[in-house]
Amino acid sequence: MPLTPEAFAPFGDVLEVAGEPDKLINQGQCGRYHDRAELDFSDGRAGISLFNANPRSLPYRLDMVERHPEGSQAFLPMTQHPFLVVVAPDENGRPGEPLAFVTAPGQAVNYHRGTWHGVLAPLHAPGLFAVIDRIGEGANLEEAWFDEPYEVVAG
Repeated sequence: MPLTPEAFAPFGDVLEVAGEPDKLINQGQCGRYHDRAELDFSDGRAGISLFNANPRSLPYRLDMVERHPEGSQAFLPMTQHPFLVVVAPDENGRPGEPLAFVTAPGQAVNYHRGTWHGVLAPLHAPGLFAVIDRIGEGANLEEAWFDEPYEVVAG
């Protein structure tokens, strides 16, 4: 399904240029869409990393999701290609039934802290992303494997 801010709200923020900018800057030549995601870390600091992921295709076999209990995680594509976003509600510390979205060109996501989500899955090469997440000590990754994999299909 298409990625919309309303459908994604329980899991995080959709980052996109939509509507009128909050203000114009740089002598009126740049629209600023201000404060579009809440970065949330238990400790540590925000860092920016670059990811180069292999492209995936649909149908996509989903056998695992992960979450980061110590910090939010934002994925900002460095191309105009769509990517697959998979999230799942938390059900007593385990992922519930997953939901799959396909981004529109120019959209990015910020997963709330502790949100179950699929791995980075660009649908085209190159799979270049800037990722803003927590840099710090301690475990910040939990993986959950499904007993029966899901198949994500187009549509």
